[in-house]
Amino acid sequence: MAEKKLRITQVRSKIGRPADQKRTLEALGLKRINHSRDVVATPSTLGMIDKVKHLLKVEEI
Repeated sequence: MAEKKLRITQVRSKIGRPADQKRTLEALGLKRINHSRDVVATPSTLGMIDKVKHLLKVEEI
């Protein structure tokens, strides 16, 4: 079975956000606004995405 992949893009700044949200963005591999990463939709990555969903745009690929 093929793994579900997501493209996540940071669309809002991490400036002024709590430290745990900043660390979550770094753990997802996002460094700046408009930076995108393709990730596999595992329970751990979905949890991280849910934590900072207000800063991201998420698309299925």
